Amino acid sequence: MLTLRQEKILNFLVKEYIATSEPVGSLALKKVCDLDVSGATIRNDLQELAKQGYIEQPHTSAGRIPTKKAYKHFADCIRRQSEMEFEMFIVRQIKSAHEQMEQEMRMMERLMDTLENDNIFEILTILESWHKKTMN
Repeated sequence: MLTLRQEKILNFLVKEYIATSEPVGSLALKKVCDLDVSGATIRNDLQELAKQGYIEQPHTSAGRIPTKKAYKHFADCIRRQSEMEFEMFIVRQIKSAHEQMEQEMRMMERLMDTLENDNIFEILTILESWHKKTMN
């Protein structure tokens, strides 16, 4: 059973992870959660959420990421709020994914145009920028 604070932390963690695809640290959560507690208290709640199987930590120095159990809990919370809010959340996520895919397609078109021009330096520059973008 989650406390109200743990529920709030978990929901913000899931939202932040969906938005950034990056593990979420306790300091980032403290900023977005608007909770009047210390970072240590948030870390303790994160440990409890991990024990209950809602989150995991990819490695020692990383933030936390949600598990399937957390996503299910998050979806259930959203559904309880209202179907309309849930649909709006899903639409925003689809739009965001669509925009990212369009950016990737533009980069691929640029790469294909460059291949036709046989400009190896430009090809390597494009591939390097893509690699940096996907690794961050």
